[in-house]
Amino acid sequence: MDKIGSLIKQKFRGKVLPDEPMSLHTSLKVGGPADLFCIPEDLDDLRELLTVLAETGTPRMVVGGGFNLLVRDGGIRGAVISLERLNRLDRLDGFRMRAEAGVDNGVLVRFAHEERLAGLEFLIGIPGRLGGALGMNAGAHGEEILDRVESLDVLGEKGLETRPAAALDFGYRYLRLAPGGIIVAATFKLEQGDPAEMESRIEGFLAHRRNTQRVGYPNAGSFFRNPPGGHAWQLIDAAGLRGLKVGGAQVSQVHTNFLVNTGGATAADFLELARTIREKVKAQSGVELEEEVRIVGEE
Repeated sequence: MDKIGSLIKQKFRGKVLPDEPMSLHTSLKVGGPADLFCIPEDLDDLRELLTVLAETGTPRMVVGGGFNLLVRDGGIRGAVISLERLNRLDRLDGFRMRAEAGVDNGVLVRFAHEERLAGLEFLIGIPGRLGGALGMNAGAHGEEILDRVESLDVLGEKGLETRPAAALDFGYRYLRLAPGGIIVAATFKLEQGDPAEMESRIEGFLAHRRNTQRVGYPNAGSFFRNPPGGHAWQLIDAAGLRGLKVGGAQVSQVHTNFLVNTGGATAADFLELARTIREKVKAQSGVELEEEVRIVGEE
């Protein structure tokens, strides 16, 4: 991997970190090392990086802000790519704007507010970056981000393509792209907004999160998807699992669909806790929970 790192540095203007602990890049604060952690400076730099990785047969994985990610303790082989420096925002004609994948969700909402573009207020308080939010069709309060997308710019085998929303395959907490496709930007079609009304919605959403989701420990947000017609936290609570602990990983006392790192947790702790939750919820309610958190890496 040292040789590949050297090849990357010959053409790559961004940052390359060898053997980088993923615990430093995930909100759960767990995860073994990535062989290479790469941060491109811009889209052209990302293209150069992908070329070198393809030529050397190096596997790669793109991550967002690490807020919906559980990396196993063995870490990740190959290159992990962060798009944090692809963070440009532009107001377009009409009630439209374009945002790159590395834009923070909160920054996106505030930019739209300043431009009087309504429709994304529900994203406030959802941590992470736009690429990750798009990749899982993040949502809250009955709204989802891909419902506001006009098109996505996706870098794939055929180069950079703009894909209209009507051609996308998405639904509750998922977006399906061709293997290897990387979302680099999105264009949003929004509505003319009243600043006071938008601010009221933003503050209301933030207050709701403060009141229901301030769990006090590192976490990845909702760990399990809500089953059809139900809520994962209610099923977990009904199974008597509030406060259940495995090592340093615990079911939050505040919100039972949040698994928290109370200190010194490992990825294995979280995986065992999640397994126990699935097993006990199935036995108590007959419902099979599915993880919303993306689980990657080696044991």
